[in-house]
Amino acid sequence: MKKALVTGITGQDGSYLAELLLAKGYEVHGIIRRASTFNTGRIDHLYQDPHINGVHLFLHYGDIADSTNLIKLLYRIQPDEIYHLAAQSHVRVSFDIPEYTGDVTGLATVRILEAIRESGLRAKFYQASSSEMFGKVQEVPQRETTPFYPRSPYGAAKAYAYWITVNYRESYGLFACNGILFNHESPRRGETFVTRKITRAVVRIKSGLQDKLYLGNLDAKRDWGYAKEYVEAMWLMLQQDESDDYVIATGETHSVREFLEEAFSYAGLNWQDHIEIDPKYYRPAEVDLLIGDPSKAKRKLGWESKTTFKELVRLMVDADASSPQQRQ
Repeated sequence: MKKALVTGITGQDGSYLAELLLAKGYEVHGIIRRASTFNTGRIDHLYQDPHINGVHLFLHYGDIADSTNLIKLLYRIQPDEIYHLAAQSHVRVSFDIPEYTGDVTGLATVRILEAIRESGLRAKFYQASSSEMFGKVQEVPQRETTPFYPRSPYGAAKAYAYWITVNYRESYGLFACNGILFNHESPRRGETFVTRKITRAVVRIKSGLQDKLYLGNLDAKRDWGYAKEYVEAMWLMLQQDESDDYVIATGETHSVREFLEEAFSYAGLNWQDHIEIDPKYYRPAEVDLLIGDPSKAKRKLGWESKTTFKELVRLMVDADASSPQQRQ
């Protein structure tokens, strides 16, 4: 039985990845932070999933800012694969807490890489890189060779994490991959991210519980895919004979306005009746256009996006509509 260690296991991607690995027969270990409230809601169902043969999910208290604890965990678990997904992942918030973002989104990667090197493990390592590294794009579409031009503390921290992963691969022979994932959404997306803010608001407005939704830049264009599919690409990267870096994207771009139009019209609403622009949601430096070229991932990994933009928006609205919590 293969062992996998997942940081950020309680997040959107971590929960889908844990499902995938357990279904493939892995023993899965996750790092979670101690909190005064329960924060495992996205993975609690895995203990009762009838499709998983036995429960091989183990959670460990820890923090990616604590290098000593990381080394101890690696010695104890001896994982075959390490998926590093944890981060301060909200781009707008990174402008408010840039030092913290640099620490947990950037430096945490080198802590894990150094823990792998120090422990002598031959574990395969996956780094969750981001399309935000491209920022003020130098090429359309963006591919693995496109220069980075980050436009936020988050993007800058991810760029550091990307290059330190490449450096450890080249310097120490580690099997270390960067997955440059473009925006990927799902019903498990955090409620402060724009796509989920929109789908939650649609349900609440339709139910008469809310009338207005306040947003920032509606013209920003993003390459939006389905997170459940994107974690398959993470796994595929670590099954290759040699480590490499891959863009994971749909190859299409849509604006926030288009997301609004699709979500509200699906519910029989006119988005223009309910949207107000609030300058506090604008970023100090905006990323106007992101669109990825996933041809390398298709060619080498056999991976490609299957869920269309319209299908993604609708499955998110449907999920929020079926959740009693969103109608309260």
